[in-house]
Amino acid sequence: MPQLSINTGKVKDYIAQHAHAGRDSLLPDTRAALYYQGCGQMLWVDRMLTDERADTLLRVLWQANAQAGVDTRLFDTQQIASDLDRLHTLDFDEANDVSTVVARLELMLTRAWLRYTSGLRYGFVNPNRLLNTIDPEKVDSTGRPKAGYKRLFDIDLERPTAKFYAEAIDAAHSVATMRAMLDTIEPRTPMYAQLRTMLASDPADSKRIMANMERCRWRARRPVPEQGKYVVVNIPAYHLYAYGGDSLLDMRIGCGKRATKTPLLHSEIEYMQVNPEWGIPQSIIDTDVARHAGDSAYFARNRYYIAERATGQKVDIRSVTRGMLLSGRYRVNQEGGPGNSLGRLIFRFKNNFSVYLHDTSTPGFFRNDVRSVSHGCVRIQKPFDFACYLLGDADEWTLDRIRISIDMPPVTKQGRRHVQRHASDEKEEREKAMRMIRYLPVTPHVPLFIEYYTIYPDASGQMQRYSDIYGYDDVISKRLTGI
Repeated sequence: MPQLSINTGKVKDYIAQHAHAGRDSLLPDTRAALYYQGCGQMLWVDRMLTDERADTLLRVLWQANAQAGVDTRLFDTQQIASDLDRLHTLDFDEANDVSTVVARLELMLTRAWLRYTSGLRYGFVNPNRLLNTIDPEKVDSTGRPKAGYKRLFDIDLERPTAKFYAEAIDAAHSVATMRAMLDTIEPRTPMYAQLRTMLASDPADSKRIMANMERCRWRARRPVPEQGKYVVVNIPAYHLYAYGGDSLLDMRIGCGKRATKTPLLHSEIEYMQVNPEWGIPQSIIDTDVARHAGDSAYFARNRYYIAERATGQKVDIRSVTRGMLLSGRYRVNQEGGPGNSLGRLIFRFKNNFSVYLHDTSTPGFFRNDVRSVSHGCVRIQKPFDFACYLLGDADEWTLDRIRISIDMPPVTKQGRRHVQRHASDEKEEREKAMRMIRYLPVTPHVPLFIEYYTIYPDASGQMQRYSDIYGYDDVISKRLTGI
């Protein structure tokens, strides 16, 4: 039998040599290395080799797939099991002497514990890093990315801190504190519990279930709703849910195409505009508008006008060339009113992408099952109902002024008298009189969450499954399975 004397110097040298050889992308591995760099004390293995803590952690890791929807390979579980078995059976050889096995096991147990606890509490995947390196801004002639990537995820998430890792290290000193920490950090939402039940009963759909369990672990610093109001847009469901205490307003939406994805973000709806103008993005000017330069009939038909960006001064359509439009020095706007691509109502909120919720001039597309059609904005099916929801206890005259402004029939006597009084006006004067309101603040602001769940409860609370329209489940599940 090989000598079972542990060479502490060899153990420390092994850990010092291999502590920084973990996965560079994993913060827990860095924290494990810093732990041994700092105090150097053994956490799992001592002269008595290991105790029940190591076996407890191994059982947790073997159950990671069933309990957390994450592959055991992320924790090097097979190697840990092999080394633990060597210690339990005193099965050492020249390549795996006791000091090497002890050192390797010590380091791998710490990494696994920090990976698992931080993943359970904050997510095993960092979406700010993963989802924001999917779509390149531009590609070169060989298809390789250049000029960076499009930002698709812009949600402020809690991330593990040095304090969290220190607490995890402390918790590893006994089985009781290990179990207490795991119970504390695991998500307790009903949706997470339902997904875990689904994972056990439906292994064929494990990829989708695992990806949505991971999303539940991302802890966002969410705006706090006042009066119980908040709005969730779930992109894969093509649906908006406006919650208000015990009530729910839900409607279909349209979102960005796969090439121009709607970004995921949290914000607050601050105000609405009635009959907004549409400032056409330069990308659309380049691809669709510039080729019509000088065609005054095209611009008149679409109610477009051109202005200098620097001065705001409108310019004669006939004098504008294609090169001028492509230069970026000129903006093209579509006048507000009937036929405007934004529809008759738009709902504004702070974000880094110039995307909004808005009406549409082509509502028939809401009958389609697939509604990824936009350049990133979210089109909503019931804009007036949504305005009423946001305004809460607004009086009927305020609502009638909106109705009249968007060519809906008024419901109050005052509104009907206004319409009748101007019915015989000249067209220009009548249109001016009918545009009674242009801007309304939303007070208090209503939190908005644009999310991406391919399994999500519908308006009745039943879990529904949706297509992975942007392919996010694929990239998340690859990380969760260690592939």
